[in-house]
Amino acid sequence: MKKRVVITGLGVVAPNGVGVPTFTQAIQNGISGIQHDPELTRLDFSCQISGKPSVSDELALEYFTSLELRNFKATGILYGVIAGMEAWKNAGLTIETNDVPDWESGTIFGTGTSGIEKFRESIYKIDDRQTRRLGSTAVAQTMNSGVSAYLGGKLGLGNQVTTNSSACTTGAESILMGYERIQSGLAKRMLVGSTSDSGPYIWGGFDAMKVCTFKHNDQPERGSRPLSATASGFVPSSGAGALVIEDLDSALERGATIYGEIMGGNCNSGGQRGQGSMTAPNGIAVQKCITDALVNAGIAATDLDAINGHLTATAKDAFEIENWCQALNLKGDDFPYINSLKSMVGHCLSAAGSIECVATVLQLHHDFIFPNLNCEDLNPEVLEWIPTSRIPQLALTKKMKYIAKASFGFGDVNACIVFKKWSTT
Repeated sequence: MKKRVVITGLGVVAPNGVGVPTFTQAIQNGISGIQHDPELTRLDFSCQISGKPSVSDELALEYFTSLELRNFKATGILYGVIAGMEAWKNAGLTIETNDVPDWESGTIFGTGTSGIEKFRESIYKIDDRQTRRLGSTAVAQTMNSGVSAYLGGKLGLGNQVTTNSSACTTGAESILMGYERIQSGLAKRMLVGSTSDSGPYIWGGFDAMKVCTFKHNDQPERGSRPLSATASGFVPSSGAGALVIEDLDSALERGATIYGEIMGGNCNSGGQRGQGSMTAPNGIAVQKCITDALVNAGIAATDLDAINGHLTATAKDAFEIENWCQALNLKGDDFPYINSLKSMVGHCLSAAGSIECVATVLQLHHDFIFPNLNCEDLNPEVLEWIPTSRIPQLALTKKMKYIAKASFGFGDVNACIVFKKWSTT
């Protein structure tokens, strides 16, 4: 018999809030974390705004020793460890210091790249024949599995400890991978999520592709405009999101707070066939990902109360809405509410899915729908499919049972998860 999988811990490092309480308040009140970025201006980027979490030295020292932070430049690992360990503590779990690993607990924590600033430093030092001055943590900071390795060591995890990477679907995929491991009985609990480095060496390629906005450099909070007729590209951002997911029996046995339940989901690829390419989604695959996720979750399209979309503030927003309508066979007033966290935080790349899943679970747990900012001029192509009433521009108080969260990434890859409000039935 398959295990029921529930969410017992949340952690987040986002541009508009570090820590679950601050982040919750921000999304309930439509607070943006996007600001002018002097470094991008200095480097003559077209887009000179970004979303970067504010992590003080004092906060970093709560999670790392001063020795660990010496020559530490891997912002993605920093964000991931803070979010992951917050989720662990939020779940009411202790950090064991004995010599025996926790065989029942593991982590799947994704990233796109790791320690790109450290890579840059390493290249210069190697070219200058200063290899021995790289420091003993250069490898740990730059290997893609660095974030899961740090979390595994700090928490003493003895089950699977690994890192996944699948562009913008990374976070949603990591959650589904952990879900399947618990459901099959291979682990009692998994720390799942994803992270992304900050800075121009991550974001430069996107600026060169001209997919980042450049029209709102003087109004940062107005720059990220999902579903808007004047959307001109995404705002590059970073951060980390984390969830502790757990076998229901284990959660009940230890009296854990349960934030929600994962009913199921699906990952697939469009194979870069048809409309799909390295950078564009295959609509048929997107629709199949959604419909297969609903089948896996055992619910009907009409059961959905809301959708937390991928919706990046690019030309593909209307196409995403079309795909949702086709997949659900719903449109107009029958369509669920839909929103995009990117209006407040920008596009956090490999961290986007996990941060957005944290926001999705918070909506279910606290009975609200967070607002879509900057879409007072809704895209007419969107309105061909769904009315304005389905796209809340102010926070709504609403009790919900099911929310779907989807992520679509470069490489024509897709993921969709169905979350349920916690109940004993």
